[in-house]
Amino acid sequence: MLKQSLNTLRYVGRVEGISFLILLGIAMPLKYTFDLPQAVRFVGMAHGFFFVLYLLSIAWVTYLHRWSIWRVLGAFLAAFIPFGPFILERRISK
Repeated sequence: MLKQSLNTLRYVGRVEGISFLILLGIAMPLKYTFDLPQAVRFVGMAHGFFFVLYLLSIAWVTYLHRWSIWRVLGAFLAAFIPFGPFILERRISK
């Protein structure tokens, strides 16, 4: 159960990180360069869903592993930094 929770956080972090990069790198330029707000609407909604899953995964891992407040805060802040979830995944793997 403990290893499964970390694997879930790593997987959800990857998906959330990829959706964030797609939102910033593809959808937003499409919106502001080619006036296509539908891209941001669709990708933004998907990213929001994955962000909530990421937060729930952090909560689950925190409960099972008794993470410190600093580790939880670091995992939370990683979601707001491009490539942050990938850095967190690497730190968790160690």
